[in-house]
Amino acid sequence: MVRTQEESRTVSNISENAVVRLDHVSKNFGPVRAVSDSCLEVPRGEIVTLLGPSGCGKTTTLRMVIGLERASEGEVHYLGKVVDSPRRHVFVPAHKRNMGMVFQSYAIWPHMTVFENVAYPLRIRRVSGADIRRRVGSMLELVGLSGYEERPATMLSGGQMQRVAVARSLVFEPDILLLDEPFSNLDAKLREQMRAEIKLLQRRLGATILFVTHDQVEALSLSDRLVVMHQGRIEQEGSPVELYRNPKTEAVRDFLGRTVMLAGFILEREDSGMVTVRLHGENGPVVRGKLQSDGGVASGSPCAVAVRPEQTYVVPEADGPVEELNNVSAILSALLFIGDKYEARVELPWGESVLLYLPLDTQWHEGQRIVIKLDPNGLQVWPT
Repeated sequence: MVRTQEESRTVSNISENAVVRLDHVSKNFGPVRAVSDSCLEVPRGEIVTLLGPSGCGKTTTLRMVIGLERASEGEVHYLGKVVDSPRRHVFVPAHKRNMGMVFQSYAIWPHMTVFENVAYPLRIRRVSGADIRRRVGSMLELVGLSGYEERPATMLSGGQMQRVAVARSLVFEPDILLLDEPFSNLDAKLREQMRAEIKLLQRRLGATILFVTHDQVEALSLSDRLVVMHQGRIEQEGSPVELYRNPKTEAVRDFLGRTVMLAGFILEREDSGMVTVRLHGENGPVVRGKLQSDGGVASGSPCAVAVRPEQTYVVPEADGPVEELNNVSAILSALLFIGDKYEARVELPWGESVLLYLPLDTQWHEGQRIVIKLDPNGLQVWPT
């Protein structure tokens, strides 16, 4: 792949500051290729998130980073040193990599107290008793569990167990913290609280975190750098805003956030990269949007028009036909109040149904005729 000078400088800066680097890493389980040719860098002091559906290879990637799985191909670098390379016959086991990890199940030892759980990594490293008491006390205060030192692990709530797991993973001062779906066992309200606490804790410590999740809200809200995986491959990486607004592949587009998809065909392509599209059929409405392809696309080519629900503007339909560019007439077939807005099921003229969000400051009712106004800057056109 050819990079611009600016992109090359950025890649170089990340490489020099990378805590973990994966160099064309693959993992096979018999005939199944779980991870394929992955290249990834985790810069110091950032939260990097692996996001994707179940079975996309994100947890397998995390396990290769910490050493719970061995790579089938490629190399894993940690702090500038090779820790896994089949070609070089090098493998550093997990307990020698100085990485902290919080598992999905937390893995809290039920026969130990909170203090004993957090102190365990220090005891096996033969840290002195006085230093253990000081460091465990400081870490419990940091995660909001001061005063819980003698509480048995069996008497903790889910959120408290998660805090203990984080404290235990950080108390020995690892160079990176790995989080594998750590909030999946918590209820929705507690997940929101723990997301904020992890973000604040990471900023306070300047910690480096590699985070695995299938939850889009967690990924978008926590990450400095987001990596979307699909079928064992890295589809796209960048800032959360960049991936949400400018997906480069259909897999990223369809997994990250909600998307309204409309079929059509291309009428005209402009030199600026904008295209005009006729939706549905010969008599369908005409819209203008940005073409998501570098290749040549001829007039008449089929395409899919994608737009985020929040990037649509809906108004009641006035008397008369809707002919303006980027306007689509529709009927409200179902209206659901969800607190800060309405979730609406909208029926388009050709019978297709889509989901949109409507503001509360307008009177809406089921069966009402409406006009959907599509912003050309938020409308993406994908060749099919």
